[in-house]
Amino acid sequence: MFDSPFDFLTLVIAIVAIIFARKALSQIAVLQRRLDAVEAAGVSAARTAVPPPLAPLEAFEQTLPAAPPIAPPPLPEAAASEPDAHAETAAAGAAPPPLPEPPAPPPPAPGFEETLGTRWVVWIGGLTLALGGFFMVRYSIEAGLLGPGVRTLLGELFALALLGAGEWTRRKESISSIAALPIANIPAILTAAGTAVAFATVYAAYALYDFLAPATAFILLGMVALGTLAAALLHGPALAGLGIVGAFVTPILVSSDKPDFWSLYIYLAIVTAAAFSLARIRLWRWLAVTTIAFALLWTFPCLQCGPEMIAPHVFHVIAGFVLAALLVVCGFMFGPDGDGEEIEPISSGSIAAYLFGAMLIVLNSAHADSAMIGFALLTAGSLFVAWRAPAAAGAIAAASAFVFIVFGEWAVRRNVDMLVLPGGAIPGIGPSATDGSVSLHLVTAALFAAAFGVAGFLAQFRFATTKITVTWAAAAVFTPVALLVALYARIAHLDRSIPFAILAVLLAAAYAAATEALTRRGERPELSRSIALSATGALASLALALTFALDKGWLTIALALVSMGTAWLSVQRPIPFLRWLAAILAGIVVLRIGYEPRIAGDAVGTTPIFNWLLWGYGVPALSFWAASHFLRRNGDDVPLRMVESAAILFTVLLAFMEIRHAVNAGDVYRESAGLTEVALQVGVTLAMAIGLERLRLRSGSIVHNVGAVLLTAFAGLASLFGLLGLENPMLWWQDVGGSFINLLLLGYALPAVLALLLSYAVAGHRPGSYANTIAAGALVLALAYVTFEIRRLYHGPVLTRGETTGAEQYTYSIAWLMFGVALLGIGIVVNSQRARLASAAVIGLTILKAFLVDMSTLSGVYRALSFMCLGIVLVGIGWLYQRILFRRRAAPPVPQAEG
Repeated sequence: MFDSPFDFLTLVIAIVAIIFARKALSQIAVLQRRLDAVEAAGVSAARTAVPPPLAPLEAFEQTLPAAPPIAPPPLPEAAASEPDAHAETAAAGAAPPPLPEPPAPPPPAPGFEETLGTRWVVWIGGLTLALGGFFMVRYSIEAGLLGPGVRTLLGELFALALLGAGEWTRRKESISSIAALPIANIPAILTAAGTAVAFATVYAAYALYDFLAPATAFILLGMVALGTLAAALLHGPALAGLGIVGAFVTPILVSSDKPDFWSLYIYLAIVTAAAFSLARIRLWRWLAVTTIAFALLWTFPCLQCGPEMIAPHVFHVIAGFVLAALLVVCGFMFGPDGDGEEIEPISSGSIAAYLFGAMLIVLNSAHADSAMIGFALLTAGSLFVAWRAPAAAGAIAAASAFVFIVFGEWAVRRNVDMLVLPGGAIPGIGPSATDGSVSLHLVTAALFAAAFGVAGFLAQFRFATTKITVTWAAAAVFTPVALLVALYARIAHLDRSIPFAILAVLLAAAYAAATEALTRRGERPELSRSIALSATGALASLALALTFALDKGWLTIALALVSMGTAWLSVQRPIPFLRWLAAILAGIVVLRIGYEPRIAGDAVGTTPIFNWLLWGYGVPALSFWAASHFLRRNGDDVPLRMVESAAILFTVLLAFMEIRHAVNAGDVYRESAGLTEVALQVGVTLAMAIGLERLRLRSGSIVHNVGAVLLTAFAGLASLFGLLGLENPMLWWQDVGGSFINLLLLGYALPAVLALLLSYAVAGHRPGSYANTIAAGALVLALAYVTFEIRRLYHGPVLTRGETTGAEQYTYSIAWLMFGVALLGIGIVVNSQRARLASAAVIGLTILKAFLVDMSTLSGVYRALSFMCLGIVLVGIGWLYQRILFRRRAAPPVPQAEG
């Protein structure tokens, strides 16, 4: 693609020049507008200083007696405050103050000719000079005019000439009264062209002609880059950008089969120091960010080397960290001044960037001891710098996250019992030379936990800004807890461990003591979030202690109990975050059962009711109900509703899982359900809906309200599609059991009664249509029970066997009729219109059956008796309605008038 390195270098320089030219255009436009505004202001001041000559009419008016001045009417909002001032002015005989001059019009934008002549020509000229030097060298190579040595010497002389011209023009401009443009000034362009030619000449002498050894070329190119950075102090940021790019690209241009990483990283440290110093002197934030990015990028390709080269990599990140702390971090050592207790992004990002590089070295080296020591030193340095300079406090959060990543990766890399196998280490399986020792990690973890915890606690008394104190408090809570979890996973295999449980209890006690100590300083409102975080750490550590000490299934119980404890603590210490913490813990428990509904896995047990499900669902349900009671004392909000939802969910799941466990002999994952299971679930659901309806009237909770509606809807759908559909004993083979004590009583009679009670529970508190729909469902279930029991008397336990006889059909009609009459009697006795309407519905259904079924299927005496009984009942019903319910009283006689 490129015939020679000069082609590639020419293209790179051209692209860089175009980028700088675009930036120069935008900045010079701003400068030109400012200059025009200054000139316009000067002209306006000169005009106001010399009054214009008076016209004849104006001169004549000046000979007349002076009339009192007429002041303009005051503005409405200032009318109340101006009379006193005017009065004082009039009393003193002074003239009113002059009106303010209108703002000067915006200066016109520079024209095309001005832009072309003052800016574009300068940049194009500089680029042309640099390219001219490259092309002259290329032409001399192609034509064979001069030898390689002469060509190299001429390139060097041309570079020196450009550098000298740039310095001469700079001195001339500094002596003369003509101010140079800050971007498109001629001295900077000439100097940039000279450094580019010098860079290309050295590289050509090394790469094309082998005049220079790699070490010599490396030193010369570095000197050119550093010289370019030094010249940027005089010539501006464009030269600094060129120098920093050249300095970090030099190691790529000069390569060797046996790289010397110590020389490379010492060179990069020198370049970084020069760039940071220049950025500090000129306050060029972009230069500091660019330097950090290039230095961090140089970490990635070197990570591919073997473990024997870990030390130079660690030196690289430590050196960059120290230089960034000394020169970049605001308010620390030689860095720029800090802006109070504010987190500054570049200060925090520079520290976090080198700490990120140290983390990569640890992970890539399989936690080698030297890498771990370097990472520990930088972490400690981050704490020290952030303690002295609040601008770098953002690095504390990054350090906490990186510590967790390092130890989390170490926890999943290899377990302790795999490090040494019986009979010694096996090649490929046993410990490697670079796999960090367990003792070093334990000591480092203990130091990290103590450093973050103690520093985070003491920072609450050192700083006053909420953002700073919360950052320290979060790191103080998260880091020790995360380290404890990582060590537990690595060493204890996530099994029971009393030592780790004791450590968790001690950690919880420490956080509790910190919470109390911070609470005593209640006069500082900025500590409220830090107090909440400390309380969170105490509760989280307590939950971990229960988890470490108990079997895996107890984790659900432990977290639920901690949620209840958090809710109780929110009453004792009204910290808003504690309410959210209780809700978050409840959400974690919900997610936990989603992962394993059996709580304890295969060890759930086979004993009905008294098994692991009772503890795994019952204790969390009670805990969440108690937590909701505590949270309700301080108002109804989102955390309360989340906990109430968890309480209802666990109560429902406890009932459903226990039913499924009992019916299916402990197999809660059975694919199908029978009539017994569906009947029990419908009955329990209706009972819980009744309880929630009663509870919502006292609590007024929207969660209880919605929960009652959802349970009712579920019971209705389960009754329709389960009891009357998929598990209907009239449609599918099903053994219902004995004559009267059987599944029909459980599946239809009991749900009918519960649905009737639910309809009365919602009557007057919900829309009438809602209560009537539930009552209609109760009527359907009751009628189904009567029908199925008659079927059971004629066909035995399996209702699908045999044919339907005339006597059976007649029994259905008589039973429905008696059922309707019974409902009517109840409606009359208790004066219930709903019962009477239900009676009318059942009797109407009986009438339809008589004319549509009995008339066609019955014969002989059964047909006659069916219609006779129906007629007698209908007449009796009419008599009851006329004589009892709607009796008409005779009108009183009208008295006759006396004649």
